[in-house]
Amino acid sequence: MRAIWNFIVHIFRHFTVISFFDILDILCLSLVLFVAFQFVKERRAGKLALGVGLLFAFMILCNLLNLHSMQFILSHFFDFGIIVLVVIFQPEFRSALEKLGDNSIKGVKSIGEAKNSTQTIDMIDTISNAVFDLAKTKTGAIIVFERNTKLGDFILSGTILNAQVSTFLLRNIFFNKAPLHDGAVIVRDNRIYSAGCLLPLSTNPDIIKDLGTRHRAAIGVSENSDCVAVVVSEETGIVSIANEGHIYRNFTRATMKKKLEEYLLQDKSSQKKHGAKIKMTQKRR
Repeated sequence: MRAIWNFIVHIFRHFTVISFFDILDILCLSLVLFVAFQFVKERRAGKLALGVGLLFAFMILCNLLNLHSMQFILSHFFDFGIIVLVVIFQPEFRSALEKLGDNSIKGVKSIGEAKNSTQTIDMIDTISNAVFDLAKTKTGAIIVFERNTKLGDFILSGTILNAQVSTFLLRNIFFNKAPLHDGAVIVRDNRIYSAGCLLPLSTNPDIIKDLGTRHRAAIGVSENSDCVAVVVSEETGIVSIANEGHIYRNFTRATMKKKLEEYLLQDKSSQKKHGAKIKMTQKRR
């Protein structure tokens, strides 16, 4: 009983010397761990993080059991752990830093937002008309809307147009005999800035096999930035929207306009009310 009391006293003494900055340090560490957990739990990085955690637990077990050979190998592996983690989680680190930079400039971006809202709504209306004209004829198309993360690398892979948004222009670009129809159109500042752009394909192994190259490109570019991508399937004429590595399908003209307004006007309170999000392992009916 005395040993338990001594233990309680020992713990209490530690609490009495805790300063305000110690508490602040603990809260900051807790916040960092919580944000890291939230970031990786729905990404492929979650599986990799679990694997690293298991290796770390195995190293502790080897230390307890005095397994010298395994202890030697694992200790040298973790000596270079930071470099290994940076290499393994490079896409996730890049995405996290881009989102951090994105959030830091949103306040500046909001200046003049009311002025641009009307132009953005008109642009969305025009593009919605073009998209569903293309869907009627099952003409494949992919239109990417640049947001806070600049898409300069992808823009330079295409042909710079910097043209006013027009239904007829979009229909001509994606006409199957046109030279730019295989690439993507990138919209910047409510203008058709570039056409025939090459986009990175998503390497997510969980994407269902029914999705073609255009859909994989839309998912891929949305994994690498905060952009929004609209895709028209040339097999079915189904209209889809990709954002943050997820794809939503079966839009009507009205629901597509609503969804784009929510994304492009920064109103995220009801982003998931329209469109059906695909689970990557779900078979398309």
